[in-house]
Amino acid sequence: MNISPDEFGKLFTEFQREAFRLETLDDYSKSGGVDAYHAFLAGKPQPEEYKSAGWVRTVRDATQSGKRMYRVHILARPLSDYLRFELGWGYVRNQEAGEEFFILDITEQPNPLEGVPDFWAFDEHSVVTMQYGDGGEFLGAELIPEEQAQEWLERRDAALSNAVPFRDWWEQYKPA
Repeated sequence: MNISPDEFGKLFTEFQREAFRLETLDDYSKSGGVDAYHAFLAGKPQPEEYKSAGWVRTVRDATQSGKRMYRVHILARPLSDYLRFELGWGYVRNQEAGEEFFILDITEQPNPLEGVPDFWAFDEHSVVTMQYGDGGEFLGAELIPEEQAQEWLERRDAALSNAVPFRDWWEQYKPA
């Protein structure tokens, strides 16, 4: 069932324990942070409004109240320009707010989740898949029936079991 942006947004404030995200794309540049991405590409400093964006407040509010927010990004090297931006600016910024990140690097191994779309899982019962167009343009979200949540949680577990903590991965592969 497709859900509205408002219904999707409520899930980020109403979850009780944890919110997990699987990211599968190399480019989300048309979905948010567009000005910051252009500043990154131009070699400019990180804009102040990007450092304190609404997402940072959402993450900080959740994690300071004891909730867990974490994600796995499936990617391959070399990193796209967008991934260099997302990991170097976005992940580092969001970690400071309390979000946890893991990398499933498929550069030298097969993708164990080939064909699985981006999704969020909230409190192990609400799962929302996300649809994107070319260039990472967010097109919409679909709420998965609760009776199907377990199969998505198995995908979450598979992603986590094949991933490494972002800090460790970044230390080894951070672009010069």
